[in-house]
Amino acid sequence: MNYLKNPVLVARIQYFFGVKTEIKATHEQKKEKSNNKYIIENRFWYYLFLFGTALGDETFYAFFIPFWFWNIDGAVGRRFVLVWSIVMYIGQGIKDIIRWPRPGPPVVQLQNKWAVEYGMPSTHAMVGVSIPFSVFLFTLNRYQYSTSLGLSVAILWCTLICVSRLYLGMHTILDIIVGLILAVLIMCVMVPFVDLLDDYLLRSSTSPLLLLVSSILMIVYYPNSGKWTPTRGDTTMIISVCVGIHIGAWLNFQTGLMTPTELAAPYVIMWPSYTMLGCMVMRTSIGFTCVILSKDICKNLTYNFLCTLLKEDVDNLKKSENTLQNKHKTFVELCYKYIYCSMVGFNTVYLLPQLFRFLRIERPTFFTGI
Repeated sequence: MNYLKNPVLVARIQYFFGVKTEIKATHEQKKEKSNNKYIIENRFWYYLFLFGTALGDETFYAFFIPFWFWNIDGAVGRRFVLVWSIVMYIGQGIKDIIRWPRPGPPVVQLQNKWAVEYGMPSTHAMVGVSIPFSVFLFTLNRYQYSTSLGLSVAILWCTLICVSRLYLGMHTILDIIVGLILAVLIMCVMVPFVDLLDDYLLRSSTSPLLLLVSSILMIVYYPNSGKWTPTRGDTTMIISVCVGIHIGAWLNFQTGLMTPTELAAPYVIMWPSYTMLGCMVMRTSIGFTCVILSKDICKNLTYNFLCTLLKEDVDNLKKSENTLQNKHKTFVELCYKYIYCSMVGFNTVYLLPQLFRFLRIERPTFFTGI
């Protein structure tokens, strides 16, 4: 175990892919204000692994999840969002309980974004398992496609994320292995029950109340690491997106908008026509424009309202430090992230699809994804 935790192994992986330490910082380093001193000799690996690590980042979630719902399959989307949110909550919580730092010298950290977070387990590795393999498992008996191709894409996706974390100097090999094992164990328990849970969340009259109460309790009683870390804010965002999506889907079902399809699975995958591609581009463009606008409006309104409620100056609170002792800052940060992210999830599944229907650019099977 100590061998797998050794940062020298990570440094050797970085060296293999063309990251060399140097006395003087590179131009990119100066722009990023990083203290690490290195030279990137192979740009291909650098950009490939930047892309790989982005597959487990907030920007990717913000694009991939709405795009999947609007253009591919809502039933699969609800299921993999459930798995992803639970896997991430457990992984993030364990990270703040164990409190293992990220690898130090001779490893160079090519990005400073996650430097203040702990490293064990790698939640990027957990995302690398939960999203692609959930999509693979939930589409396996739903669509007619090559099983070997689907499995290969999931493995490649996961591998790219994991290797990118080593390349960027964010994790030890042990962090990655533990993240992979933990995600697999959670999915082995969850996946057999996801269909039943999704059915309950759609049909039960108590579903919204259960989602709201359980999610708020999960955020309030999130494991305390002794200091503020971005993981708690990120976890709040993930959980709230899941809540917003499932409340939106529940409302679709309860109001009769969502009805079962008459076709029997597995469905044949049909290549889209030019008209369908045009509608897809319009849905995506209009949808993301609305998401960005609603996010900014909801974010600013919520932040200002909460600051007024607490009699805090907005600018001063934003500039103040993120610490657990700064109670008002912690409360406002968590509340506004919960509200605006749940609204984004709700809009993605409920409001925007109805706008698409009004504009006659909706995905024809959107409201049959049960």
